[in-house]
Amino acid sequence: MYSLSADQISNNWEKHLKIIDTFIEEPRKSQLLDLFSSLEDKIIMAPASSKHHYHNAIPGGYVDHVNRVVHCSLKVMELWKNMGATIDFTTEELVLSAICHDLGKIGDGDREGYLLQKDKWRQEKLNEAYANNTEIPFMLIIDRTLFLLQKYGIQLNFNEYLAIRSHDGVYEDVNKPYFMGNNPESKMRTNLVYVLHQADFMAAKIEYDLWKRSTEDEQKPQKNPKKQMKSSEGLLNIVKEL
Repeated sequence: MYSLSADQISNNWEKHLKIIDTFIEEPRKSQLLDLFSSLEDKIIMAPASSKHHYHNAIPGGYVDHVNRVVHCSLKVMELWKNMGATIDFTTEELVLSAICHDLGKIGDGDREGYLLQKDKWRQEKLNEAYANNTEIPFMLIIDRTLFLLQKYGIQLNFNEYLAIRSHDGVYEDVNKPYFMGNNPESKMRTNLVYVLHQADFMAAKIEYDLWKRSTEDEQKPQKNPKKQMKSSEGLLNIVKEL
């Protein structure tokens, strides 16, 4: 079964904080570091979803997912730029949106968002590793994300708010007016939204593939992995070295 070791969870957490320290300017750098430090016990072991066949429904899965989204975001931005797209947002806007996009999954700041699923039937038949914490009043994850950011006094600009708000794309019906505008006036005026959406989708699919391979192929002889392309210089190398 796919899982993260204690060392991986610890290293992911250190990388999580270092990403903030590297890319985010004051005063939001200190605000975010204070937020994550104060909620470390709730964040560091949190999963990224409730079901194994979603993505990263494992201890430490949330931080692992968010770090991957940051890395994918920078890669997607470079791809868009190299292919001729307009990069009408800053690196800080991109990284901040990526680091905060799923913040609502950790809970409301006082209680965890996910609890271990204790129902054996749901574990076995529905593949649920976690259950939603019903002590927390119901909110969409994205709404709880924005609630937490304002609760801790972290201000977003227009680009960041829109990217976080609609990063799930048309998988959420409430986002359709943003992605399916038929008139130039109703189309989104920043590519940040599309870059973050693609990066999040990519990261979640990678995590699904990691889980699928670990469950189906763990007894099979491992083939030599294909040689991976080196990351381009600049911002991608910064993340790689964190």
